[in-house]
Amino acid sequence: MSEVDLSIDLAGLHLNNPIIAASGTFGYGEEFERFAELRRIGGICVKGTSARPMDGNLPPRLFPTASGMLNSIGLENVGVDAFIRDKMPFLRNAGCAVFVNVFGFNQDEYAEVIDKLNACDGIAAYELNISCPNTKHGGMVFGQSPQLTQELTKMLKVRSRRPVIVKLSPNVADITELARGAEDGGADALTVANTFLGMAIDTDTFRPRIHTIIGGLSGPAIRPITLRMVYQCSRAVKIPIIGLGGITKTEDAVEYFLAGATAVQVGTANFYNPQAPLNILRGLDKFLKAKRLKSVSDLVGKMKQ
Repeated sequence: MSEVDLSIDLAGLHLNNPIIAASGTFGYGEEFERFAELRRIGGICVKGTSARPMDGNLPPRLFPTASGMLNSIGLENVGVDAFIRDKMPFLRNAGCAVFVNVFGFNQDEYAEVIDKLNACDGIAAYELNISCPNTKHGGMVFGQSPQLTQELTKMLKVRSRRPVIVKLSPNVADITELARGAEDGGADALTVANTFLGMAIDTDTFRPRIHTIIGGLSGPAIRPITLRMVYQCSRAVKIPIIGLGGITKTEDAVEYFLAGATAVQVGTANFYNPQAPLNILRGLDKFLKAKRLKSVSDLVGKMKQ
């Protein structure tokens, strides 16, 4: 059979393939350079970037669970100025699409980050983090209100020189309301979804396993839930969806495509296998050939009922 087409069109962008390294799990790309060929990944979504540097939460900030991980990093990052100065020179030459995850504690901070990034070359799109469960203010507030999601998205879309992707929170009663809010605000695509609120307690010390008590649960344990959310959102909006949550192997990614995702992000798997995105990509090529399919688009939304 002839070679399959792994490329995709997403929010006005043409990517070599649909496998993206998720924000917060792949650093700024340079940390993974010696482990994986970055140019072969569809894209890298860098750590959440704020107007000013953030130290994040106090340790302990990570705890492994039976089928995943709790984290409460608290959006530690170098700030937008240092990101542009120190991180973008490497990322421009990484050979894959660069998505910048943008975070703020209020609308003005989001706008400040977007305005500065607009003047920086080499960025493919912005991913708006309105859904982080590990900070006391900001993103989570926007991410729980369809109206605020729409207002923030609209304001930033007007300012943006690049496609705007909105990363939704799963910690809501009906995620499709947030999806519609983002779409109505002009979002070019959605990322579904961020981590789930969770906690763990040390039964020897009686203390919480992470300093903030409650953190974000990721990994294989959440995959059936986020898969359901991707399916629901794909039926609720017309804009493309990037699915993520517990993807560790090719079949996991294929499930998301069948549920309606145009692309996927690989997150927690990067911590124990830096080549996870590339392994999934190689498996996807083999899967499509085995199924005698010509492209990734032949999978998207093709779940049978």
